[in-house]
Amino acid sequence: MSNRTQPACHSCGYAGEAYLDALPALDLSVSLGLHEESWNGRLRKERRKHMAPKAVITGGTRGIGVEVAIELAQRGYAITVVGRDEEHGEQAVRRIGDARFIQADLSVLAEVRALGARLAEEGPLQVLVNNVGGMWSTRWETADGIEASFALNHLSPTVLTEALLDALRTGRPSRVVDVTSSSISVALMSGTPVYQEIEHDEYYGMAASGRAKLAHLAYNQDLAQRLRDSGVSVFAADPGPSATPNAAEMTPQILPPALRPHWEQIRQGVQRPAADGARPVVFAAADPSLSDQTGLVIGDDCTTTNALTTALTPELITAVDALTERVLKRN
Repeated sequence: MSNRTQPACHSCGYAGEAYLDALPALDLSVSLGLHEESWNGRLRKERRKHMAPKAVITGGTRGIGVEVAIELAQRGYAITVVGRDEEHGEQAVRRIGDARFIQADLSVLAEVRALGARLAEEGPLQVLVNNVGGMWSTRWETADGIEASFALNHLSPTVLTEALLDALRTGRPSRVVDVTSSSISVALMSGTPVYQEIEHDEYYGMAASGRAKLAHLAYNQDLAQRLRDSGVSVFAADPGPSATPNAAEMTPQILPPALRPHWEQIRQGVQRPAADGARPVVFAAADPSLSDQTGLVIGDDCTTTNALTTALTPELITAVDALTERVLKRN
């Protein structure tokens, strides 16, 4: 029955009957049966969607992020991807399938806080993948006046994670996965950062990114201890060098001068498919072998590694925490 005839059925008891009488050839039992089957199918789909474990992936519209989303969707997770560009978000949803895109510029702390509040209101969460980040050849500042590497690789995921801790506790067993990077080793070439300020030296993009990633790894390891025995596991995952849109924009100027003679070798090394880079992140997010574990760093071969944590000392973790608190109070 068409929507146009429905009001007539309510206002005049005979209008509906007259309409049916005009369609003697229509097999209503078949028609209504198909309608019921279609409706029940949609109900089952919605029920499965609401019962499915939920996963949020930031920076989830391209590169490693969208590959992580695709894999988790195939494992039965209800996917939310977060990104800045609406067109990229729509393309990602088409690739993932049944997923949701939320537009947010995660370089802007107000938008991160708004996103956290929105997701927290939606209730239990099982997986948070903090994939947002990057490195840039040219220094730039966010709308908050913060150097972008530190904002996107550390402050943004810190603020979002803290906003979602209650949702993650309610959704336990749950996991936080922070995407880390071997750029940490580049940051350590000039010594261990002291984190008195966001920046302490001349800007080189890979070193700046590594410094921010080390700060966030300090937060990650501290969070793992804070949440121990809470049902929320905390992991870091290093995807290794991968052919992402961000990597495609790199120039030799992103490297400290000592590494620039090796530019071609480094550039050739960043040819690994993003889907391969997603594997350790998916492993950290969903592999059953990690149940009841926490505080692990997963390398690009999906095994645990201590290579990136050697610089983490209680003093460094305390310094990162103090700097983070100062910056966030100002912003």
